[in-house]
Amino acid sequence: MKYIKKLSGRLCYLSPMSTSDYSVYTEWLNDIETTRYLSLVSKNITHDSEKEALGELSKGHTYAIIDQQTDMLIGNCGLVSWDQLHGTAEVGIFIGNPDYRDKGVGSEAMQLLCAYAFDYLNIKSLFLQVFSFNERAYHSYEKVGFKRIGLWRKSLEQRGERFDTIFMDCLPEDLIRLS
Repeated sequence: MKYIKKLSGRLCYLSPMSTSDYSVYTEWLNDIETTRYLSLVSKNITHDSEKEALGELSKGHTYAIIDQQTDMLIGNCGLVSWDQLHGTAEVGIFIGNPDYRDKGVGSEAMQLLCAYAFDYLNIKSLFLQVFSFNERAYHSYEKVGFKRIGLWRKSLEQRGERFDTIFMDCLPEDLIRLS
């Protein structure tokens, strides 16, 4: 089996990252409709740079999101800016495979990641940022238990239009756990 089931849900499981997936990620990260939600739209991602990036991500707490039934790579999620002294971290996620968007997989992956962070990594507060035009992600984060805590007005420009960045956080008592 190519992937390892670190954290399992009903729809997906989280597996340690594999650098062998670099060509799939390179394709996804050069797709404008995918990257415009990630602030990567202005970057050119090469096979070499993505293989190097996956190598770095695999050293931390970033996980591949894998379809539970087919073992197909869907995207990834992980912790960044982890402050172990204060028990805080920023989380991020992206669903690269468009066939899996709006199916609940992202919400489940975030629930798995957040529960792991709270229950095993001694994290007390998680934080994320989402662009105001990304309503699908915003509602997904709310389903997980994230609360809106702030707004950076007109912080992003795309296609000649300005958008806000919404800040959200989640505490252990806010997390809506998988049943």
